[in-house]
This record gives sequence, C-alpha cells and structure tokens, in this order.
Amino acid sequence: MKKVIVITGSSTGFGALMVRTFDKEGHTVIATMRNVTGSNAEHAKTLGALPNTTVIDMDVTDDTAVNRAIAAIYAQHNRIDVLINNAGIYGGGVLESYSVPQVQKLFDVNVWGVLRVNNAVLPAMRAAKDGLIITVSSQVGRISLPLQSAYNASKFALEGFIEGAYTELIGQGVEAVLLEPGGFLTEIISKVHVNGDREGIQESYGPALTEVQQNIRQAFGKLFTEFAPNPQLIADAALRLVNTEKGKRPLRTPVDPLSKGIDVEYNHITEEIKKRWMHAYGI
Repeated sequence: MKKVIVITGSSTGFGALMVRTFDKEGHTVIATMRNVTGSNAEHAKTLGALPNTTVIDMDVTDDTAVNRAIAAIYAQHNRIDVLINNAGIYGGGVLESYSVPQVQKLFDVNVWGVLRVNNAVLPAMRAAKDGLIITVSSQVGRISLPLQSAYNASKFALEGFIEGAYTELIGQGVEAVLLEPGGFLTEIISKVHVNGDREGIQESYGPALTEVQQNIRQAFGKLFTEFAPNPQLIADAALRLVNTEKGKRPLRTPVDPLSKGIDVEYNHITEEIKKRWMHAYGI
C-alpha cells in the first residue's frame, strides 16, 4: 500500500535522499523545508519536480508554521501515514564555550522541533489507530564525544523522548522509533553551525584540548577518506522501517558501518540491562 509520507529538513542530506527514495517507490511524499522561495528555492524546485513529491515550506522552530503546514497536508491528503523527523543542525565547541541561548538554539531545532511536529500529527494518527513516526537521532545520542557536547545532548534528549513515548503510543496504534546514523559526510557539516559563542573560552583550554581536537579530526578524516560510508544507507534504512510489518519495528535502528557492529551490540546490551533494571522495580 502506498503511503503519505512527510519528511522534515528535506532540502539536502539524509532528508533529500529519503525524499528521492520514497518517491521512487511510488509513495506520496511531502518534503518540508524552510525558505522554499529563498535560500532553499533551488532544492525545492528540484525535489518538487519529482513525480510523487510536493514541497511545503515549514520551519520546525515556528509553532504557527508547523501547525499551518500539517493542517494543509491533512486537508489535501486526509491522512499522514508516516512522519520522518529529520530536520536538524550541528554545533561544535567545548561545553563551557556555549551560552545558554546558544544551546537553546540547538534544542529549538533538534528537540523542540520534533516535539512541535509530533504534537501536530499525533491527534489524527491516534484517532486512526495507525501511524509511524521515525525520528533521526544519532550515534552521539548514545555516546557523547568531546567538542560537540551540546549537540550530543540534543540527540540524547531525542532518545529519551522517543524511548519513553514508544510505550505510550504503541497502545494507541502508533509506532515511534529511532534511526541512529553514525558518521556520514552530508551537507550538515558544511551548513551554518550553532557553535560555542563565548569568546576565548575554548582557546583558554590550551594545548591539551588542541591535541584532543587534532586526534579527532585525524581519526574521522582517515575514516571518511578510506571508507566514505554512503548516506544512502540511511534512506534505505528508513525505507525498510516503513516496509516492516506493524508491530515488528525495533525501537532503535543503528546504521554505522564504521563501528563494525558495535553499535548494534551496544543497543542490545543496554536494552537487556534496561529490562533487568525495570524488572527490579516491578515494571
């Protein structure tokens, strides 16, 4: 059965790849992004030319824009079968270099943006007792690397949101699951970042931090140069989740070829420990 699929943050990267992948499969795709007549006009034109795709302007940081866009989609299609929360921004710098307002900017897109869109689609999904929400998290929502702690925290928050909501929603006929990419070279790296904004803080950490920064850059540079994992793997994983029978979708789908299976092992071990922990409380 062909589905109505809404994808946020569709202008480039994983979002654009998912739009193309689902469009090719014949699904009705609604690609949402900011500034469709401005900075993203060319991206909107390209994706809008696909046979099964419509592009809609939606800024996930704006309550009114989200509610207006989702209402327009329901008015045209009468349903949303799948929501893919993909919109996100990156940020780097030592945690102390971030002001609170700068961290709030990160969370406004990466966390509150997901909450806004989920809240807009869930009433109709629950009424229909059917729906799938895929939220693109990250491996750094499971392990926190240095020099991007604020960004990592936003992904940890998503993990907490969706892990808890999974059990809340499954009885409503709605599945909320996580897609966890590892290290991939996409346009998010070249876009404007929400970096630490307190001047001089990071520099004051001195040579010890510089060495850590250089080691990370060398390690990831080598991995990306030698292995260059294909971002299409994320779009393919999203397609598999959509095609999986309802009730059999896992809470977490890690996709990190560079980890050589450690990502899957980590999730398996922590899930087993969680079950034992919950059992100790009689839950």
